[in-house]
Amino acid sequence: MTNGNQAERLSVAGVELEVWRRGSGRPLVLLHGMQNIDPGARFVDLLARHAQLIAPSHPGFGDSVRPAGFDTVYDLVHLYLELIEGLPYDKVGLVGFSFGGWLAAEVAAACCHRLDRLILVDALGIKISDRETPDIFDVFNRLPAEVVARSWHDAQNFAPNLDDMEDEALVVRARNWESLCLYGWHPYMYNPQLNRWLRRIAVPTLVLWGAGDGIVQPSYGHAYAGLIPGARFALIEKAGHHPEIEQPAAFVEHVAAFLDE
Repeated sequence: MTNGNQAERLSVAGVELEVWRRGSGRPLVLLHGMQNIDPGARFVDLLARHAQLIAPSHPGFGDSVRPAGFDTVYDLVHLYLELIEGLPYDKVGLVGFSFGGWLAAEVAAACCHRLDRLILVDALGIKISDRETPDIFDVFNRLPAEVVARSWHDAQNFAPNLDDMEDEALVVRARNWESLCLYGWHPYMYNPQLNRWLRRIAVPTLVLWGAGDGIVQPSYGHAYAGLIPGARFALIEKAGHHPEIEQPAAFVEHVAAFLDE
């Protein structure tokens, strides 16, 4: 087990990934959202009491290298299929947050035989309205203050304060944003074909949503759950697009109960 305060390097399909590990017990792969996972986040410590967390940073995020020509969600999905195949466990749980929820859904739809649980948290990736109606708030072309307001139930207490960040952290954050734009720009944060194939997901699935999410509304989450056979949907109150940050105890309570079933 790697020290929780120090990332390890893992080579998958020739791509060098930063990977954080924490906890012990059943393996649980975490696919992060628009920013890489902060290993010091409260939910990480709480969740590590119930599982061994394996949290890679996507290529181009955190300290993970993005090779030339590696620039599509297709690349990411096949990278994570290979990562899961290479782990020394018969089965793993898979958790995806926001953009990482899209990746987790794609992975589970493509191949479920190495998964025993799927948890989607305010996931992106599908289209539920007509082509003229946006389902996902455009985080690239709206004012930063509006993006913050849409992202958090309590932005004053939970939104990152960029003025307080060290230069290195700001550089990582900017790099993450550039990579997110590269992967998710067009079509904007969804796969037109994914709705059709979610029916292939054959593992127990929990869809969690922040009740105050203004990036993707809870109705989007209900629709997501409805496309996955047997999936359950649960709201986390007093949380926006990042319930694991704003309500870490409630988030971990839902996840731990689901894992123990």
